[in-house]
Amino acid sequence: MSLSITLRNVDLKYLTIEGETGALQGLNFEVAAEEFVGIVGPSGCGKSTLLSLVAGLLRPTNGEVLVGGSPVTGPSPRVGYMLQHDYLFEWRTIKKNVFIGLEVLGVKDPAMYDRALKLLASSGLQGFEDHYPYQLSGGMRQRAALVRTLATEPEVLLLDEPFSALDYQTRLYLEDEVYKTLRAKKKTVILVTHDLAEAIAMCNRVVVMSHRPGRVKAEHYIELSAECGTPFQCRQAPEFRRYFRQIWEELEVNV
Repeated sequence: MSLSITLRNVDLKYLTIEGETGALQGLNFEVAAEEFVGIVGPSGCGKSTLLSLVAGLLRPTNGEVLVGGSPVTGPSPRVGYMLQHDYLFEWRTIKKNVFIGLEVLGVKDPAMYDRALKLLASSGLQGFEDHYPYQLSGGMRQRAALVRTLATEPEVLLLDEPFSALDYQTRLYLEDEVYKTLRAKKKTVILVTHDLAEAIAMCNRVVVMSHRPGRVKAEHYIELSAECGTPFQCRQAPEFRRYFRQIWEELEVNV
């Protein structure tokens, strides 16, 4: 079952020797269960900080963060977090890397490990289970990282620039693969990205954030008339360029 995400009047301030720095201020928005929401904004506006709050890695200075209606008090297996870099352990095989989350949670059920292996195979990595990360391409490593994140069966997925280190062709391919996987599994997803086209093609809604301290500046519900079985197909929709131009103009005002 997918879970909703709610941020209510969230402020986050960092205290340093130089003084107090506001990262987020008065942040209010919700992500419905099974919704795929993109977050865009200028560098340093608090996009990754927002994900860390939802993941329970940070606590808000003010306000509250809820997942499934319950306050976030720390990391939870209900929330999976996929970062820009794959962070695979080079000394462990791909299979053993995928099992890390299950091991940390103390999962003993063999069926969970079998499901992880099936997901690895369905992600195009069958036959590479006993390979090491250095033997895989960048795209294959990212697919392994996604399977590792999904292995614990979280209801919420947080994606922080997951494709930014990849070449453009691989990026487009993985966008489609990740999109189909997460849609099929009916996950609630927040995607942080600097790629406006990626956000529009993959998401139901795109949230534009302001300069630091980050606030919600605008929201766009993405409605495309074209056949959109994949993000690549969504990029062909006649409305795609209009959304891109609107969001770009909102970001330009921040420059």
